[in-house]
Amino acid sequence: MSTTSISANINNVPVLNGTNFKDWKENILIVLGCMDIDLALSMLKPNDLTEQSTLEEIVYFEKWDRSNRLSLMIMKREIPEVFKGAIIDDVTIASQFLLKIQKHFAKNNKAETSTLLASLISMKYNALLAGLISMKYKGKGNVREYIMEMSHLA
Repeated sequence: MSTTSISANINNVPVLNGTNFKDWKENILIVLGCMDIDLALSMLKPNDLTEQSTLEEIVYFEKWDRSNRLSLMIMKREIPEVFKGAIIDDVTIASQFLLKIQKHFAKNNKAETSTLLASLISMKYNALLAGLISMKYKGKGNVREYIMEMSHLA
């Protein structure tokens, strides 16, 4: 992969702003996958190398380590300094870093969802009351249709 295409891929990742975590994560995973450096996000950290390590273990460790370093660099690049202080301690494993960010923004999403849901329920309740109050049986027409319409509103 050329440097130009790597740069273009990374520049397509939106900066995490607190309200776009889902989009940010999706873009990060796509970019890391296209660059073939998502191994550290999908596989556990291999055991440290020893003198008895086989060539296969050495190659896997080096590939995982490179994936981990680059994944961390790319993710950290797309997070503003404001969030870095709150999220980043000394996390050195990309998958743990992503989980930590996810937990942080899941809390914010829950609070935002609760606020929106309360607002929606309040609006629906007020609209329902207004609809029921303004809807009166006028003595003409089918009573059954009137009851069905009231039931539908409720």
